[in-house]
Amino acid sequence: VQLQASGGGLVQAGGSLRLSCAASGRTFGNYGMGWSRQAPGKDEEFVAAINWSGDSTNYADFVKGRFIISRDNAKNTVNLQMNSLKPEDTAVYYCAAPSFATALVLTRRSMYDYWGQGTLVTVSS
Repeated sequence: VQLQASGGGLVQAGGSLRLSCAASGRTFGNYGMGWSRQAPGKDEEFVAAINWSGDSTNYADFVKGRFIISRDNAKNTVNLQMNSLKPEDTAVYYCAAPSFATALVLTRRSMYDYWGQGTLVTVSS
């Protein structure tokens, strides 16, 4: 399974960015997907997850109401729309996929087995 994240960059506080993750190597629509992030000097943390059909999502409290995760199974992509960005959102963002197929939304980092290379998001104040 290969995951390629893109869309990061530099944005001012209050702005928006859209991250995308392209997946390959297996039938994309059979698996949930997730995003995590790691800020400088901090532990990696879960951000958002979506189930295989896209009709169920879960968000970390610190992004609820600001970020939206979505997927396009026809294009094998999962997206993270990030709005009202804050300087504390600065981090490397990773997309992730599990090794097992499930209809559940996977909300813990330990549930994922494959990780993309990460894309850097920098939010200036």
